[in-house]
Amino acid sequence: MVTTPPVLSVRGIHKAFGHVEALTDVDLDVRSHEVVALVGDNAAGKSTLAKIIAGVLQPDTGLIEMDGQPVVVPSAAAAHALGIATVFQDLALCDNLDVVENLFLGRELRQARPRGLGRYRRLREGGPGAPLDDARMEEEARQILASLTSRIPSVRTPLSMLSAGQRQTVAIARTLLGHPRVVVLDEPTASLSVAQTAEVLTHIERLRDLGHGVVLISHNMGDVRAVADRIEVLRHGRNNGSFEARTATYELIVAAITGATAPAR
Repeated sequence: MVTTPPVLSVRGIHKAFGHVEALTDVDLDVRSHEVVALVGDNAAGKSTLAKIIAGVLQPDTGLIEMDGQPVVVPSAAAAHALGIATVFQDLALCDNLDVVENLFLGRELRQARPRGLGRYRRLREGGPGAPLDDARMEEEARQILASLTSRIPSVRTPLSMLSAGQRQTVAIARTLLGHPRVVVLDEPTASLSVAQTAEVLTHIERLRDLGHGVVLISHNMGDVRAVADRIEVLRHGRNNGSFEARTATYELIVAAITGATAPAR
């Protein structure tokens, strides 16, 4: 059977904070059209690994590769340029802005300006002083939300009027503006109702269908087993098991999380 090569690989990642070893020799592969669940108890190192992938933290040692090529991710901007998008638990959204304004915050589209004279006049993207292209931003926002099968009634709805699940939808939709290859979601269903959780899990499946590689960090084994293709267990900052989601039992995964079983890779 032919296996698709990973779009993202991390190898031998080590990260310490003073005398605390947060990650030790951690490996992770993520492929296109795949949801990889990263699970483990509190302080297992899940969020630390997510922040390293996102460029928020830098590893002390280890290798990060995109399509088999070594890369350096010194910042969140560098991660974005490489095609890595991350949604952390705080979402980083603005209640006083509507959906479109949140999606394009800091990446606003501006109206094109003519360049040249006569028949040689062309349009170019407007600079910082050009008027905002509200129509184009609205259209792109609608397309992105439609691709996620979102239930948000209008792209001009103020964020303050949206439910927690709809806010998570906006945060996920915002990652798609940069056409990412890997999307990292840190506890996307935390504190959501059953209906809101179901909607977010549908968005995660859509991300996979659209061709993205997805890293799902979650404590909820029901959510993990509902959408994940593969489950990677971290325990005390180390790999402690890799499982196919469709065949691994709940008991087997929990045993790896709690340390009742030895690492299985």
